[in-house]
Amino acid sequence: MADRPDPLAARPKPSKSADGNGAKPKPKPTGPRSVERRPEEFTVKGTDKDSLVAQIGRSTKKWQGRTAALVLTFGGDRNGTAYAHRVNSLLGKSRPEMFTRKTATDDFHDLSNSPSTAVVRVYFFTAPGG
Repeated sequence: MADRPDPLAARPKPSKSADGNGAKPKPKPTGPRSVERRPEEFTVKGTDKDSLVAQIGRSTKKWQGRTAALVLTFGGDRNGTAYAHRVNSLLGKSRPEMFTRKTATDDFHDLSNSPSTAVVRVYFFTAPGG
């Protein structure tokens, strides 16, 4: 991800339209997709598998159609890493088109958070050429 140039830095500049009215046509993006710089974030709570899958589904509905590149999950308390791993293992069950086998995940703990609680940070791919 870090070895790719910023796709937003070198966008072509549109020229004036052929009709001479000064309207600038929007250029069609080209180039490889990259990763958004800012993550989207949501929280899940509890230990029931079905409840966690449902919470992930509800929390990610607004990003439907996007593909996750990287997910960092912070489970609460001393055993937070194990809880984060469990949450990450359920991502694809909730939204397989968003969280594919190629989505990188990492498990962390956050001692300031409650047990059986996780903060999930999702870094999405940009659109191709975007």
